Amino acid sequence: MSDPKVVLVTGCAKGGIGFEYCKAFASQNCHVFASDIPQRMDDMSDFGSDEIETLELDVSSDQSVSSAIKTIISKCGRLDFLINNAGIGSTGPLAELPLHTIRKAWEINALGQLRMVQHVVPYMVSRRSGSIVNVASVVGKVPTPWAGSYCASKAAVLAISDTLRVELRPFGINVVKVVPGAIRSNFGSNTAEKLGNHDWKLYKEFKEAIAERARASQVGKATDATVFARHVVKKVLSPRPPKQIVFGHMTGLFAMLSWSPLWVRDLFFSTHFNLNKKV
Repeated sequence: MSDPKVVLVTGCAKGGIGFEYCKAFASQNCHVFASDIPQRMDDMSDFGSDEIETLELDVSSDQSVSSAIKTIISKCGRLDFLINNAGIGSTGPLAELPLHTIRKAWEINALGQLRMVQHVVPYMVSRRSGSIVNVASVVGKVPTPWAGSYCASKAAVLAISDTLRVELRPFGINVVKVVPGAIRSNFGSNTAEKLGNHDWKLYKEFKEAIAERARASQVGKATDATVFARHVVKKVLSPRPPKQIVFGHMTGLFAMLSWSPLWVRDLFFSTHFNLNKKV
């Protein structure tokens, strides 16, 4: 019987999709390292599986990433799967959203993934095997109003993944991009919380519409995070994993919008997010 696959998942606090990824991989007899920032370590104490270890890891810190990877290699001798899941929301009109807020989202959502890749790849290259799974979003392909910063960071993830997939092929490393639709988790509530009572100036009349966008992925028929994670893990662990996994509520709508003329897309989003009125 072969040794269990070694998996590292980033962004694994309870209530998020990363938490469910960890449980799904553990159920498939993988040895899972669940990681998150130091402030959220207590939110990873309820996995209930001997196959899951917790690890401090801040994807925005070279030192933190290096230390975490070295710990895994020291314990297991290898890393078979990197699941680049860590990410934060970033909601607000681009003309008014502070650059430091935008920079933080890009640092974690895009550069954080690339930082993980750069630290992990040398170990995978040495064994000529491994898989990197980068979590993007449907809004990386079709950006929406009030979330341009987040959409841009996820568009970068898609571009980075498509490039890495070809560049890492000579070393036997697979790259899979995951493109979720609306998935029910704590992500939307956390994003809405960060907005708080932000005092928009140019866009004060759109405050409710902006807040609605922050909650958009959590309403209606959003896909359950457990269902989503199990689907992704099954695909990732298959003998021939796909290059792209698109799954979840509203992926069909966004696929249609991606093929639509820009005027159709603009009309749809202007109507949906209350941008038809003059101010």
